[in-house]
Amino acid sequence: MLFLTEEQKMIKNLVRQFAEEKIKPVRQILDEKSEYPFEILKEMAKMDLFRVYIPEEYGGFGGGVFAMSLVVEEISRVCGGVGVSYAACGLASFPIIIAGNEEQKRKYLKMFADGAIGAFCLTEAEAGSDASNVQTTAEKDGDYYVLNGVKQFITNGSVADIYVVVASTDKKKGARGLSCFIVEKGTPGLSFGKEENKMGIRAAKTTEVIFDNCRVPKENLLGKEGMGFLYIMQTFDKTRPGVGAQAVGIAQGAFEEALNYVKQRKQFGQPIASFQGIQFMLAEMATKIEAARQLVYYAAKVCDSGAKNISALSSMAKLFASDVAMEVTTKAVQLFGGYGYMKDYPVEKMMRDAKITQIYEGTNEIQKQIIALELIKGRFPPTL
Repeated sequence: MLFLTEEQKMIKNLVRQFAEEKIKPVRQILDEKSEYPFEILKEMAKMDLFRVYIPEEYGGFGGGVFAMSLVVEEISRVCGGVGVSYAACGLASFPIIIAGNEEQKRKYLKMFADGAIGAFCLTEAEAGSDASNVQTTAEKDGDYYVLNGVKQFITNGSVADIYVVVASTDKKKGARGLSCFIVEKGTPGLSFGKEENKMGIRAAKTTEVIFDNCRVPKENLLGKEGMGFLYIMQTFDKTRPGVGAQAVGIAQGAFEEALNYVKQRKQFGQPIASFQGIQFMLAEMATKIEAARQLVYYAAKVCDSGAKNISALSSMAKLFASDVAMEVTTKAVQLFGGYGYMKDYPVEKMMRDAKITQIYEGTNEIQKQIIALELIKGRFPPTL
């Protein structure tokens, strides 16, 4: 934390205290009941945590990707499900920051700054890693676009106030026919389907979002028709460090639980922390967490700098941090022994929560493809 500004240190410490006092006592209940953290998010809004990444001219504090990552990390250190429920609002905000006109920004970014819940609707049954294969359509009808289709695995799907939806306005053009739309809660034709019963991040609502002749005013088109795929990729460049921050937070939380446990657990008449094999595991875990944190922080800072060609760095942050989270949480369970497999201890939840960070916002296999292509094209390191 030596290079953080005083304001950034304050944010990090404030969120850590909040997570310890307000989230930790209920995280097991949220997980077991798949209960959405409405009250927790309301408290976060009261603390102005939804403002940290929104530009100042639209009601935010202007902290950008870096400030958002600090919040996501500290919340996820205690509960990954609450962390992603918050982070998904940023995922819905960034397309508007990137492509919205002034009227859209003044209206919707102000709502996000005040604590509105957001959802980003891209994934479909046939459009996962292949983000260009969106089947949802948007047909122009006078002053409206009529949306039809089903989105899948949408975080905050059934609870959002604002949806950013990717739909095809010209099927013949493939990826170049995709467009983005803002859809408000309560719009006729907007409904919800299956709620997923997930392995981890169970506090987050993950549902189908259905559009059945959903009429959206033409003013809610983001940017230009046919530019949606570009906006999606630019959004992920900004938000993948946030997934990395979630992974770092989960890994840090698991490491701290394991460290405390091995100092207390005794076998053969001494704490197991005194055994060299255990010490080596702890050293490796701590080193990889810190390496992941620094990569995530650097990627976030570069994103905020206005640098070009940031795709590889953003993907590296997400790839490395999520792999570290999976490795660290697995080792944490191992250090707890049989107890680690029991729900009485939080490390089994952290292991379940960590897995999804290797999957969403582009699987880690997709991240490797992005990184390799950027390297081949000579676009890494990014132009500062």
